Parts: sequence; structure tokens; C-alpha cells
Amino acid sequence: MTDGKKHRARFNRIAFTALHDGVMSALSFVLALYLRMGDSAWDDLDHGLVAQYAITLSVLVLIFLRLTGLYRGIWRYASLNDLFAIARAVTAAVLVFTVLSFILTRLDQMPRTALVIDWFVLMALLAGPRIAYRLFKDGRLDRVMERDAHRRIPVLLAGAGDGAELFISEMRRDRDAAYEVLGIVGFSDTRVGRMIHNQPVLGTVDELPQVLEKLGDHDRRPQKLIITSDTIDGATIRKLVDLADGLGLGVSRMPKVTELRTGAEDTHDILTGMPVRPIAVEDLLGRPQRVLDREAMAALIRGRRVLVTGAGGTIGSELVRQIADLAPAHLTLFDVNEFQLYTIDMDLSERHRGLPRTACLGDVRDRARLDQVMAEWRPELVFHAAAYKHVPMVEANPVEGILTNVIGTRNLAEACRAAGIATMVMISTDKAVHPSNIMGATKRLAESICQALDIEATRGSQSGGQSGGQSGATRFITVRFGNVLGSTGSVVPLFQRQLAAGGPLTVTHPDVFRFFMTVREAVELVLQASADGTKADGATARDGGIFVLEMGEPVRIADLARQMIRLAGRVPDRDIKIEFIGLRPGEKLSEELFHEGEALQPTGRDGILLATPRIVDYAVLAKFLDDLEDVARARRRDRAVALLGRLVPDYKPESPAGDQATDGRPPLALNA
Repeated sequence: MTDGKKHRARFNRIAFTALHDGVMSALSFVLALYLRMGDSAWDDLDHGLVAQYAITLSVLVLIFLRLTGLYRGIWRYASLNDLFAIARAVTAAVLVFTVLSFILTRLDQMPRTALVIDWFVLMALLAGPRIAYRLFKDGRLDRVMERDAHRRIPVLLAGAGDGAELFISEMRRDRDAAYEVLGIVGFSDTRVGRMIHNQPVLGTVDELPQVLEKLGDHDRRPQKLIITSDTIDGATIRKLVDLADGLGLGVSRMPKVTELRTGAEDTHDILTGMPVRPIAVEDLLGRPQRVLDREAMAALIRGRRVLVTGAGGTIGSELVRQIADLAPAHLTLFDVNEFQLYTIDMDLSERHRGLPRTACLGDVRDRARLDQVMAEWRPELVFHAAAYKHVPMVEANPVEGILTNVIGTRNLAEACRAAGIATMVMISTDKAVHPSNIMGATKRLAESICQALDIEATRGSQSGGQSGGQSGATRFITVRFGNVLGSTGSVVPLFQRQLAAGGPLTVTHPDVFRFFMTVREAVELVLQASADGTKADGATARDGGIFVLEMGEPVRIADLARQMIRLAGRVPDRDIKIEFIGLRPGEKLSEELFHEGEALQPTGRDGILLATPRIVDYAVLAKFLDDLEDVARARRRDRAVALLGRLVPDYKPESPAGDQATDGRPPLALNA
């Protein structure tokens, strides 16, 4: 299924759910009247007034169900959390309905007790189908009766022996267990078709692709493979890891059963009594990682000269590692941070000793240094990962954010054009959509620069050449995605440090949601989008479009904190507390991946969509960028932020300082 179809399917699912809830709400009101008054209800009541009451109640119920976040959930994973959400929404809707109806009609002809009856009927009609669907899918009631059950990590066990039996027993015993077992694959076919604690042995490890396909057909695809056998040799494990990796499946290995049992009086203490365990960030993703076209990615890099800015950062260093694995002709590492550059250079010296590479200290703010590096090392492909990304830090230092994220991007883009680079790929962020902070606004302006240059390059090619007389126009690809699990400054390392210290885990707000993916998956999708975009018939034929990585459902940060506590072998709110500290400057409750002005187009690639550009004329934009650079280098903070606000009309700062900085001036006219 293409990404466009997935989004339509998601919209259809939400629309169907809302239609179901609206119909059930109206029906509940009619049933409540019938239960209270019997057949006389149809004779004694004004049918028009009853219809008015029913419609009003339905609208209120839909509003409160939406506010509780119920439509972010999936019926397949309905649990006590959903029942409590329905109860809150129904209670609020009935109370508001009662007050409104009394004010407007004095509850004319309405038996007061019918409203009490309606609460119970409405609960049954809204919750009943959800529970029934979960029971139909699982065939078990215990999963429905668990809170947060849908946040267990779905896993597949490798090995149908004592280790599997021990693992399943512990997961069944512990109500706060982090994992949900979907089935087992054996290392031989002797137990295929049999059960261990009601968990089926679905096939052998060699049949893993078929097993995953079968589970996926039932919407039960595992997120991780756990090796439970302690007698498997290293060669077999490496083969299994390679197979699982190609299927987008993480792999972990249990400790030996004998080691687990040493010193334990019974199996109840085997897992929960262990010290805090290391956390694999892919366990926090909430979905399997994607399977990609690795050959297309290899074809993009193999035998080409590549430069990566911000090579020592979280995204940049992973880009460097994956690019190095794909055999480039030469790899140039560019970073302003000496220690980070040294670290990634040493990593490459150990992993790829024969790879031609150069480590270049430099700042993207320095155009002369960029020109020098381009001329000396002659890259064909440039990945731009250098940026300031920490929202509160950039909010406190807006001029530095502007100079690096905006002026640095412009410097690199123009250096690429001057040097005749084939393609520049810029890494962007979901915070560029309706930005509420300086970081998001600067990244949105950086997107505009690359979009405008790409459109200009295409027009120059169509008219017989690029300005400046070059025969090959540099193409600019922008890739946008959300938060990266485990990146420097992100919430996961913070939670890990707080867990190691015994808590509490600090969360800004109970209702903060973010999109997440692992750094490895993000970089793989960047390479995939770049490979697709550089094809002659690729998606960049739609000029200036932004590739957006599809990141699944947003994750509630409070739920992420509880998940990390469980993965560490602790119980949330008992062993480790969660403390809410308030939103930081510039932060929003939730982020978006698309602007309403960006029409979405499928790319034919799972996990990647194309957002059509909001066209900006680069010749006009360049003049204002000159002004922005002048005031930023002069450290005129207020003027720089005000000009940034005019260049990015969507920028709506939430802090008082930000509101003052924009001066309420009209946005600048930049359209072509």
C-alpha cells in the first residue's frame, strides 16, 4: 500500500469511527427515552424536539471524545485506557447537554432520569463494539482489562525451548511487562505447529519472512525478535541478525537461563529483580522499522565523492557511517566541533581503514572555507546535517540560530552551485511546519532557500543553462522528519540519565506528543529519498518538493517515559516517579509533518511522501537574506528576529519576547 493510500485509509478509519460514535450517541438517547417511558415515548413526546436533543448530544459526545484523544487510538488495541477516556467524554457530554438543554428549553418534556439512563446506554454502545472487536482479534479478555496494554512491545521469540517458556511465563505473570509475545519461531521444525503457554510455534527461523507476512496480514507485525535459546552458535546468530535486519526487525538476546536462575529463589524474581537494564531505543518506537531498497541506496553512493556537514553530530555521524558502508570514492567530513570530528574520524579509521577520507574543520557560516573545501576535495554529493537543533537553546540564542541554520545553509547551497555539485541534500525538521520557535522558523527559511534554488535550477536547465554559464544545474533535495530517538539533547538520553539516578523522570506536559524514529531509520530514509530524488524520472521532477518521512502515529512523551521505566525493569509511579515541569520556551504540545499549503503526493516508496512546494522567488529572497545576514552579524537581536518573522509568515512565537520581536509587521512578498 502506498503512503497516499495509507493516509486515506487512516482518514477513512477516523471518519468511520466518528460516524459510528455519532450514530450511537443519537441512538442511545432514543433508547434511554424508551427504557424510561416505554411505548408512550413515541406518543407523548415532540419528535422534532427529540431529534434536536439527540443531535445536540451527538455533537457534544464527538467533541469530548476528540478532546480526550480517543481517535488517536486503534480499536485493535482497545483497553481500560479507552474505557476511561469514553467514560470521561460521556460524563462531560451529558453534563454539558443537561445544562444547555435546561437553559434553552428547560428540559421541556424530558424525564430527568432519562439522562442518567442515557449515560449507561451510551457507555455500552460506545465501548461495547470496541471491546468486541478486540476480543474478536485477540480471543482473550485479559488484554482488554489491562491499562496501557497496547503499549507493550510486540515481539517474536526465536527458539522453542526452555528460554521461550521462561520468557512467556514472566510476561504473563507481570502485569507491567514491557513485551507482548506474538508467537515463536524454532531453530528446527520439530515443534512447528505446537504451543508453549498458548503461544504457537509459527515456523522455523528460515521461514521468518513468511511468518512476518502472515502476522502482518492480521495487523500483528512484531517490532523485535528475541533469541531465547542459549545454545545457538555465533554463525547462526549472525545469519539470523542479517535476515532480521533485512526485514526491518530488531534483534535482542536473553541472558542464559542458567545465569538468570543463579541465586534466584523462584522465577518471579528472574526479570523484575534484575538491576536497571540497558534500553534499546528501537524498543520505544511503537512500530517496526521499515524495509528499504538498499541496492538503490548503494547505487547513489558507490564510487562517488561525498561531503557531509555536521559530520560529528547525531544525524551527521550516522550518515557518515552508512555512507562509508556503501563504498564511496572519497568521503569528506566537515564539522565545527573538533572533538566530534575527531571521534567520527577515529570511528571510520577502525571500521573502514582503506576508505579515502578527509576530516575538515570549518563552519558553514564561513563561505570562503566552504569554497576552499569544495575546490580541494571536489564532492559530487553533499549532505547538509549541520544545524542548531535544540529548541530552548536556540530560543535563548536566536542570532546564532539564524547565522548557522539560515546563513549557513545559504552559504553551502551557493557554494555547491558555484562548484557545480550535482546534488545537495538538506536535513529539515517537523518544527519547520507552523513554527512556534526560532529553531523551527530558521529551518523553514532554510527549506525555502533550497526549494527556491531547486526551482531556479530546473528553470535554468529548461531554458538552456544555469545562471553563471554552468551546464549542469545543482539540484537541491530537502528531507523533513520528526524527533530522532537517542539524539544529542533529546528526551531519551535525559530519561536514561534520570533512570540511572533513580528518578524522577521529568516531562514538560502530560499531553505533549512527538513524532519519533530511530537515527538509523531516519538516515536510511534520507538516503532512500536522495536515491529516488536523483533519478532522471524521480520525484524531484516535481521541482522543489520536500520529501517527508512517514513516522507513524505521534507518541505521548509521558507514555514514552513510562515505557522506558518498564524496559528498565521498574514499575512506573511506584519505583520511578514522573514529574511534570511545564513547557519550555518555544515548545508546542504537538508537531506536524505537513503544512496545509503543501499538497501531498505519493512517491511510490513506503515511508516517504512528497510535499509540493510553496514557491518562493530566489532573486527576491536573496535580497532579504542579505539584510538578515547583516543584522545577524551585527548582533542586532531584535531586528534579526523581527526580519525572520517577516520572512517566515507562519512563525507564531509563543513567548512574550518572540511576540515583541515580530513587531506585527506584514510578511514579505517573496512569491515568484
